Amino acid sequence: MPHHPLTLNPFFNPKGVVIIGASNDPSKLGYGLANNLVRSNYQGAIHFVNVKGGELLGRPIYTHVLEIPNPVDLAAVLIPAPYIADALRQCGQRGIQAAIIGSGGFREVGPEGAKLEDEIIEVARQYSIRLIGPNCIGLLDTHLPIDTTFLPPPGPTPGDVAFISHSGAICAAVIDWARGQGYGLSRLVSLGNQADVCETDMLAPVAADPFTHVLALYIEGVKDGRRFVEEARRVVLEKPIIALKVGRYKAGQRAVASHTGALAGQESAYNAAFRRAGVLRAETSEEMFDQARALAWCSLPKGRKVAVLTNAGGPGVTAADALESFGLELAELSGETRAALRLVLPPAASLSNPVDMLATATPDQFAGSLRAVLGDPGVDSVMVIYPTPPMFSAGSVAKAIIPIIHGAEKPVVVAVMGERLIQEAVEHLRAARVPEYRFPERAAAALAALFERAELLMFAQDEPVMPIQASSVQTSDVTTLLDAYGISIAALRLARDPDEAAQIAAKIGFPVVMKIAAPEISHKSDIGGVMLNLGDANAVCTAFGEILRRAQEAHTEAAIEGVHLQAMIPHGQEVIIGAIQDPQFGPLVMFGSGGTEVEGLKDIAFGLAPLTRREAEYMLESTWAGRKLKGYRNLPPADRDAALDALFRLAQLAYEHPEISEIEINPLRVLPQGVVAVDIRFAMTRVLNR
Repeated sequence: MPHHPLTLNPFFNPKGVVIIGASNDPSKLGYGLANNLVRSNYQGAIHFVNVKGGELLGRPIYTHVLEIPNPVDLAAVLIPAPYIADALRQCGQRGIQAAIIGSGGFREVGPEGAKLEDEIIEVARQYSIRLIGPNCIGLLDTHLPIDTTFLPPPGPTPGDVAFISHSGAICAAVIDWARGQGYGLSRLVSLGNQADVCETDMLAPVAADPFTHVLALYIEGVKDGRRFVEEARRVVLEKPIIALKVGRYKAGQRAVASHTGALAGQESAYNAAFRRAGVLRAETSEEMFDQARALAWCSLPKGRKVAVLTNAGGPGVTAADALESFGLELAELSGETRAALRLVLPPAASLSNPVDMLATATPDQFAGSLRAVLGDPGVDSVMVIYPTPPMFSAGSVAKAIIPIIHGAEKPVVVAVMGERLIQEAVEHLRAARVPEYRFPERAAAALAALFERAELLMFAQDEPVMPIQASSVQTSDVTTLLDAYGISIAALRLARDPDEAAQIAAKIGFPVVMKIAAPEISHKSDIGGVMLNLGDANAVCTAFGEILRRAQEAHTEAAIEGVHLQAMIPHGQEVIIGAIQDPQFGPLVMFGSGGTEVEGLKDIAFGLAPLTRREAEYMLESTWAGRKLKGYRNLPPADRDAALDALFRLAQLAYEHPEISEIEINPLRVLPQGVVAVDIRFAMTRVLNR
């Protein structure tokens, strides 16, 4: 169905709602849906439809959609699956252009259900109706307000985190859990089978809500990967998105023709796509909402340096470990800050970071110390940690530090440790919109999310690097294609017998490299099919016979064309670069440690093609192969800029030639100046060429 955000408006701001399948039987979901809509204090018109007629909650139940009066622009449908297509036709005839189908019994149950789902899609297209569902629990907005779910009350408290989910059951749990955690939701959308409206469609309209400060997504996949990335990039410039992508260990099997293909799993693609889009990725449901709360209530830090303020040594050490594990650093406190702390704290207190104020710390000492570390220009954010002090209530400490936190431009999170003795503190902090956690590790993860958000904002704003004008080269010859994109190649020459090999070697110039030419042999060096540094014609002739013998012994049925000869390339560092067409997100580019151990080392990083400069830099810095290009011990520096340039060019090639399913250069030798592609493999329409 066409994607048109304006047609989604009735879902969030309807003038009137009809519930098709409303029931006056309190044991039925149709009653729960009707009751929730009425109880939500929705101010628009409410209509009920059921073929049995009657009355419900003081309102008439109409027997047909065409009978209901104006206004009505949203239908919530909760009747058996076989009857829904007819109900949608009635909605179309009535001019209703938005429908939420809560009923199950569609694609999720098998072929018969899939036929019913196809039928409702066809009816919706015919009448230009946008659909949420089927097999969903509906949506709600706590600020409008409206509740079209059939979940048991009470609903969520009004808040600033929106939740979009592929799972209805998760929605139900999150509503109850968020209430218990003391924070509210702005909007909640259960998408179900996504026969029409999908997670990408919902990003912009949900983000447009002025009450929504953060979008949290629970997704099992995305319908259109590239469209998701572009929509999310636009949204995250204004509001953060956190995604919990589940099903991460069920990557589909695919036929692969390279290391790149073998290593590029579904998760690599999602990580690269989320990074390009500026979307944070949560590991667990709890982490997603921990991060959402911090992002909704805190400013962003300018850097990764954290001050830890605590009244106990052990939690301070725990925090230091956790912060480092998340890529943050303990700030080095200035002399001025230490002097300010010395005026506030007793002589036995530790003034280095983490600052241990001792168990005797008073609420005033907490406040004074927090003010001091926040004033340090070398501190980007602060974590306050305290079990209940022996002589003071946890609540009194919370009340003392809240004004300092509200007056600060830097983010502060609090780990208030315990359960029963800290409830007063928890209530004060939640009411003041200060993120609080039970343990330092969760607080550290929240600070890491704030820093990651600041970094991802820059990823989302970058534009791709396209080194050459769009190429019109159409060829199945890899050498011609790479040459057109400006990637330097050590040319291969095929020899079918020893004499021809010696003649070619003489033309290339000694020393030379010899490799078995056999399309079915993927890992040539594993079978001794590569010989280096052949210095004269005799060595070449001898090597020819030896390589063929080894290949025939290892692969008795392989079709052997002969050998390839190539000039010996000067010493340098070896990396691998490659690209593969991902079914969800399109071309995905790889960089990492090359040579024979690439799959064993798995020192690799992936990015979405075409690459931005920041993304390419990230790929190099997140791999040992990329970091050591700057030089390491006795290893001299290699031409890092040339490696980046080759990566940009391969990414552009993969983006502009989707007919190439996989392409890999392993190794790409990075010289002191320049790079040379030594061995190239690629697959086009799943036919491997070399």
